[in-house]
Amino acid sequence: MVGQGVLRECLAAPDVESALVVVRSPTGVSHPKLREIVHKDMGNLAPIAAQLAGLDACFYCLGVTSAGMSEADYARVTYDLTLHAAKLLAQANPGMTFVYVSGAGTDSTEKGRSMWARVKGRTENALLALPLKAFMFRPGYIQPMDGIRSKTGWYRAFYAVGRPLYPLLRRAFPRMATTTRDVGRAMLEVARHGAPSPIVEVPEINRLAKASG
Repeated sequence: MVGQGVLRECLAAPDVESALVVVRSPTGVSHPKLREIVHKDMGNLAPIAAQLAGLDACFYCLGVTSAGMSEADYARVTYDLTLHAAKLLAQANPGMTFVYVSGAGTDSTEKGRSMWARVKGRTENALLALPLKAFMFRPGYIQPMDGIRSKTGWYRAFYAVGRPLYPLLRRAFPRMATTTRDVGRAMLEVARHGAPSPIVEVPEINRLAKASG
């Protein structure tokens, strides 16, 4: 959902010259600004490395739920794939902006009891050590907007039920709730101007979205 949201904002933004998406299956989106690479093996980006040069920013939105996964399997997707992409991009585009979609509650100490939070924390720490302008987005509840839908069935049902309650949720828990639109706009704002901290929590995501206009 986050990937769909930030792509939508990129294509709508006048100051974005072009958007390159690397996906495992076609997006179905057609736009003059959009260039799409369908690449099945995200663990081996070497065959498309030459096409990943000359970029200003990467919005890294690949991820899975940890439900039912072992720590090793979750780390392969969350840590290994992310660092593979980030290292390749750092080599091709030194100093580029790299925005990673992490999550509220991520454990920067890497020592807590929550498996997903430890793995996310390890991933964040490794990204921050690379020669990139890296920012860790930590959204909590994300309400899909603009017709965006999750690819996971039970997520779709959950968000359909939650949509009427979202305004109340945002008022009651302003430090936890945001939208796909605001996350996308905040990512673009970070690519343009950076952020006060490399760790970007929900209140800052929403503030950056407003600043983007």
